Amino acid sequence: MQELWVSQLGSIPYAEAFALQRTLRDRRAAGALPDLLLVLEHPPVYTRTKRTEPGELPMGEDWYRERGIEVEDTDRGGRVTYHGPGQLVAYPIMAVERVEDFVHAMEAAIVAALADEGVAAEARPAPLTGVWAGDAKIASIGVRVREGVSMHGLAVNVDNDLEPFDWIVPCGIDRVQVTSVSTITGRTPSLPCFRKRLAYRFSETFGRRQRLVSPGRVFEREAVPA
Repeated sequence: MQELWVSQLGSIPYAEAFALQRTLRDRRAAGALPDLLLVLEHPPVYTRTKRTEPGELPMGEDWYRERGIEVEDTDRGGRVTYHGPGQLVAYPIMAVERVEDFVHAMEAAIVAALADEGVAAEARPAPLTGVWAGDAKIASIGVRVREGVSMHGLAVNVDNDLEPFDWIVPCGIDRVQVTSVSTITGRTPSLPCFRKRLAYRFSETFGRRQRLVSPGRVFEREAVPA
């Protein structure tokens, strides 16, 4: 069984994580790293793609920044979304053959991890990509594959503040409801525990053996057989 390196990175600003992903993607494409999964949180930030329309950030960038939320451009798929403390973010840097299959597998991993928390959820067909609990969206997915290697990934609302979603048009879906694990269960889950659960379910879904590695091991420059 192939290994999947899993590294817990803590809280990292979005721009820094974006730059790290680009470096790691290039190293994975060159065969200097095996497939890996970065698990982390971001300080408050809206990320927008080339497909994001001005009306999806209706308050204007200055308004958001006055409230401590950065606005960053990204090259993933999808539209605008929010990341913040208490939300689990995972970025797989993996060799990908079919993007559609890759996205469906990520959805299945999220659904399984949520079921472990007692949350019934399901994936829906495009344009409602992501994971939904009833009529509310609980997880988002946005990826980019270049040179056969993925970047970006998934975000699951665990116990994060949901109000910032009200100030945008999340994922370009007007009037969409957004929810979280804590909203549904009425309890505050342990984000560190959920990180481990998601990483386990992700590895299981992709048929990989999880190997926990330190950030220092991930970012060191020596070649690692893929």
